[in-house]
Amino acid sequence: MRDYFYFCAFNSVEYSRSMQNIRNVAIIAHVDHGKTTLVDRMIYQAKLTRKAEDLGELILDNNDLERERGITILAKNVSVPYKDVKINIIDTPGHADFGGEVERVLNMADGVLLLVDAFEGTMPQTRFVLQKALEMGKKPIVVINKVDKQNCRPDEVNEEVFDLMFALGATEEQLDFKTIYGSAKQGWMAQDWRNPTTDITPLLDTIIEEIPAPQIVEGTPQMLISSLEYSPYVGRIAVGRITRGTLRAGMPVSLCKRYDIVEKQKIKDLMVFEGLDKKKVEEVQCGDICAVVGIDGFEIGDTIADFENPEALPPIAVDEPTMSMVFTINDSPFFGREGKFVTSRHIKERLERELEKNLALRVKPGVNADSFVVYGRGVLHLSILIETMRREGFELQVGQPRVLDKTIGGKRCEPVESLTIDVPEEFVGRAIEMTTRRKGALIRMETRGDRVHLDFEIPSRGLMGLRSNLLTATQGEAVVAHRFKDYEPYKGEIEKRTNGSLVAHETGLSVAYAMDKLQDRGRFFIDPGEEVYAGQVVGEHTRDFDLVINICKTKKLTNVRAAGTDEKVMLPPPVRFSLEEALEYIQEDELVEVTPKSMRMRKIILDETARKRAERS
Repeated sequence: MRDYFYFCAFNSVEYSRSMQNIRNVAIIAHVDHGKTTLVDRMIYQAKLTRKAEDLGELILDNNDLERERGITILAKNVSVPYKDVKINIIDTPGHADFGGEVERVLNMADGVLLLVDAFEGTMPQTRFVLQKALEMGKKPIVVINKVDKQNCRPDEVNEEVFDLMFALGATEEQLDFKTIYGSAKQGWMAQDWRNPTTDITPLLDTIIEEIPAPQIVEGTPQMLISSLEYSPYVGRIAVGRITRGTLRAGMPVSLCKRYDIVEKQKIKDLMVFEGLDKKKVEEVQCGDICAVVGIDGFEIGDTIADFENPEALPPIAVDEPTMSMVFTINDSPFFGREGKFVTSRHIKERLERELEKNLALRVKPGVNADSFVVYGRGVLHLSILIETMRREGFELQVGQPRVLDKTIGGKRCEPVESLTIDVPEEFVGRAIEMTTRRKGALIRMETRGDRVHLDFEIPSRGLMGLRSNLLTATQGEAVVAHRFKDYEPYKGEIEKRTNGSLVAHETGLSVAYAMDKLQDRGRFFIDPGEEVYAGQVVGEHTRDFDLVINICKTKKLTNVRAAGTDEKVMLPPPVRFSLEEALEYIQEDELVEVTPKSMRMRKIILDETARKRAERS
């Protein structure tokens, strides 16, 4: 966030009713359908960026993780002035794992832009975010993006969107939606995709015509805190939309928290979003989105209300977590080498800070004082938290993700997900075989150009490691997406990873000579010359059991030489895992060790003798 003094450097202005011509719009879509690119194009058209080259870098996805992965993780707020109307735009994440973000920001919007890829059409997470918006009664505008793609099918996709809305129980008014076609990357939008325009004016005009202005409700002030920001100067800043009355700088208010707790507080400063920055104002009217400075101890879902007669708004409802992982301190032989924060107290404080803004997260104490059970919406949701922590200087270890079962009507039930896989035709058989082996049920199959679209229902357990296996089996061509569907009766045992692990026997430097002699035993995860410790998982065994190997063994030198004894060692490149792949790969008796510079897999019990004793008992 930009420094507080920078965005308060604007002259404080009187916020009058003439500025009340507002549209609050959330942009929702599946991952990588172009939400953030479209918002950046709107910002450029409103002349809020300095030059067209700014569009090369995404302005809104300013978090390092977001830029590296090309996904939106945190919802963002900006405003775009157009024809004397202030359009407040909320860019939302597309991943179902960040559903907590989507649900809370939809509270601030009066309508939504549903962005759909002109080739891929409606995807699982399109359905997920659209369902949330329709349930809340939001008016949609459909934007068919990427019509410049080869084999695109805009008209078919528009029909798909209508069918999806009908299936989700949309009202007649919601089904009477406007459709705009275009290419956010090329910077144009039009009513007809066959007649491109030169800019995105048709989309901005449609927003003003179709999205209702916020209703002005007189009375005592009410604002639901839907988001938060942080400034090193003033601390936490509450962000939300005023649903009733007016807030003024310096006015005393009540903070209505959960469990009927009411705290008396005072607003220090008020700011509204103006372009990419914020502007300090004296008052904010009903219907606008603003940032409030000076409120202490708030949580997302609390209400800022009248000082004398506080009335709380309903708190934000969030879907329950479906997965858990154990977070524990790093107790490996290499602990404390790279990280600044290595104790359980550091990890506990960091997780408590995350709970304040991450609605879908839960944390409970673990089996011992140094561990915590963290509950989230999926592997991606939790891995983003782990990746953020490692970049902040934390060292920790994480256990195998566990899916949360429930007992419903006396039956054991488990979370089931809707899974879609897009693959070239020659890999269809392999994709179906791999998914059905994990209790996936094929629901639908259709050909789209030279690719085949497969719809499955699969237990969340079955998704562990499926994506990386599919990418390997399809030479990187598979496009995989999934979203939580419901809890259904337990589907039975699923075959797990069939290969055992190659485990280091002693601590030291890995040696190319030793690795060369062990090549027939499996594939390695490390390079020669890397430091390893006893109990570290250094590779995958070709058989279905673990094998302890001496990877640090050096060649015994003698003064006898014979032909062929000094041949050059040729090793294949090691297998490298991303954090999500490592979490999905490890077995029950293994952990992923995460430090700011390294990521290793290891056995929970490092000593080989102690491990065998534990297995026998």
